[in-house]
Amino acid sequence: MSRLPLQSLETAPEASRPFIERALANNGFVPNLIGVLANAPTAVETYFTVGEINGRASLTLAEREVVQITAASVHGCEFCVSGHSAIALKKAGFERATVVALQQRGATGNPRYDALVAFTRAVIVSRGNVGDGELKAFLNAGFNQAQALEVVLGISLATLCNFANNLAASEINPQLQDFRPGVLQP
Repeated sequence: MSRLPLQSLETAPEASRPFIERALANNGFVPNLIGVLANAPTAVETYFTVGEINGRASLTLAEREVVQITAASVHGCEFCVSGHSAIALKKAGFERATVVALQQRGATGNPRYDALVAFTRAVIVSRGNVGDGELKAFLNAGFNQAQALEVVLGISLATLCNFANNLAASEINPQLQDFRPGVLQP
């Protein structure tokens, strides 16, 4: 049971309803994250706006999903780990073993992804104050300075979602249950 109300098209504040409609059209269901964020129209608008901006980043969809799964794992948000695992498999073309490795905070076997995971974790843990060696390792993996800031952008989006879900303690939608850590198998 969620500690905050899960809003629907019928119950949400008027300003949140267009965002609920978008989520329903995009997913075929309303993710509980959207139901929670819809309690505050500015929060749900921020989610969609920052999500659209993040989608224009030079990081690929797969790389953006690495950031999202990593951040959600570090922040302890099983809802977002599950949701982004579904996106990674269905839209970004990940192998199941790669997603499971990300969920378990293990090595993926892909040097670029592993460098992205390490950098994402370092940014979160150090609150952006990464060491010179951590930044150098990220850049040596083929990323550039702009992409270092795009990782920060992705983390900012993840933080909104992860913290909102953790605050609400909302359940994972039935449509995402098969992608939960420990349920998804390689």
